[in-house]
Amino acid sequence: MNGGENKLIRRRLANAYLSAVISISLVLLLVGVASLLLVNARSVSDYFKENMQISVLLKPEIEDDEASAFQSELDSLPYIHSTRFISREEGTEEMKAMLGEDFLSVFETSPIPSSLELTLKADYVSSDSLQMVKNHLLESPLVDEVDYQQSLIETLNENIGKISLLLGVFIVLLLFISFVLINNTVRLNVFARRFTIHTMKMVGATRSFIRSPFMVQAVFQGLFAAFLAILLLLVGLFFLRRSFEQLFQIFQLRMLLLTIGIVIVSGVIICVVSTYFVVNKLISLKRGELYY
Repeated sequence: MNGGENKLIRRRLANAYLSAVISISLVLLLVGVASLLLVNARSVSDYFKENMQISVLLKPEIEDDEASAFQSELDSLPYIHSTRFISREEGTEEMKAMLGEDFLSVFETSPIPSSLELTLKADYVSSDSLQMVKNHLLESPLVDEVDYQQSLIETLNENIGKISLLLGVFIVLLLFISFVLINNTVRLNVFARRFTIHTMKMVGATRSFIRSPFMVQAVFQGLFAAFLAILLLLVGLFFLRRSFEQLFQIFQLRMLLLTIGIVIVSGVIICVVSTYFVVNKLISLKRGELYY
């Protein structure tokens, strides 16, 4: 009878431990996703900034070889991220695709000049810097006009700060919710062993001696849960990459490693802290309180 009861108790403890690990893993998965977004927030911002184009229209008499030399000159400038030369023929084909094949019928010669499309490094995508770049480009005798979407750039710069703030608040809130959920999960797991704790206390075991096995278990529980969460995160990223491969041009490997570190540290710290407080509370309970 006692053997059957012990086996039943061990089975219940094992089920409670497994349920706790799974619950903690799912919470840490959310922490991992949010952390991945947070640590890559700058990369995402830079990606959008460095894909905003500036159109540089060259004067009609400029030949392709002159435009190519000017492009090489621009490539050497510290604020230029990339350049693309668009010849008259290429520009005409693009206009035909937009306006139709017969849009040139009203012109004796093609009105489409050669042009360059520029993208700037992220640090230079601001109103003041863009105006400086525009003035510098217009100083060239080859340049006829410089155009970019001023309103879009202003909107992007304004919203980046707001998005970063909201993301930060979301991360803090998520960590708080994670701590509460994991704390409750750990409490249920440890509470199932309250009679063992009371027995140890009755035979004279100190608080630190009683806590030690639970703290060691909490470390391994946090590591195991973090491992499962990281595995789920990597699997999710693998399938996401198959559908949105361009998205992974933004994410950096070192940021992924940082995210993995955050998940591991969060899992261990939250499990250890929760276990510490729960065990201390159970040690303080009197025998009559163990049944409630």
